Amino acid sequence: MEDRWLTWAKRLQAIASTGMHFSREKFDRERYEDIAAIANGMLADLAQLPIARIESLVSDFATGYATPKVDVRGALFDGPKILLVKEASDGLWSLPGGFADVGRSPSENIEKELWEEANLRVKATALYGVRHKARHDYRQDARDFYKLFFLCEALDDGNPVHGAETSAVDFFARDALPPLSRGRTIESDIQAAFDFKLTPLGPASFD
Repeated sequence: MEDRWLTWAKRLQAIASTGMHFSREKFDRERYEDIAAIANGMLADLAQLPIARIESLVSDFATGYATPKVDVRGALFDGPKILLVKEASDGLWSLPGGFADVGRSPSENIEKELWEEANLRVKATALYGVRHKARHDYRQDARDFYKLFFLCEALDDGNPVHGAETSAVDFFARDALPPLSRGRTIESDIQAAFDFKLTPLGPASFD
């Protein structure tokens, strides 16, 4: 569960961003700028990062109503094993996926991610989970995310090959998972995929 000070700092940043976008009154904008500066300072202290780095993470600041970002992840099985990719950035493993691109549907986004990260053509067949990242045991993040998890099926017999952002791909058994990139994927994401595969008509988990 996310540290409550981090949650409060992100809420203040979002309020400042939305206020800056909609307000046309000079003194109100100055107040929102002050709130943003306080929130960014809090986030920088919590993350032990320079304020400039925190500001760069919110590239859409004051450009509209502040909302969570969207991350998509895909579960592809080969018999009793699930596909994971090794992240080039940290050398740890995760379900394939990443930021959702503007202009693509959720399923189109995860199908694109499987192609880019594992060189596999897949079709998203079911949504098995929606999570608010802050409510679970992911590595804490200065940004706010909703994470969408899809069950996928392979469209051909191709072998997985790592892409530009991954350094390896492999299939793993449920009880033999490698070290995970916990900002992206945690064990319960993978266990939920195995459970949903057994009962694919069941409801998706959420929150």
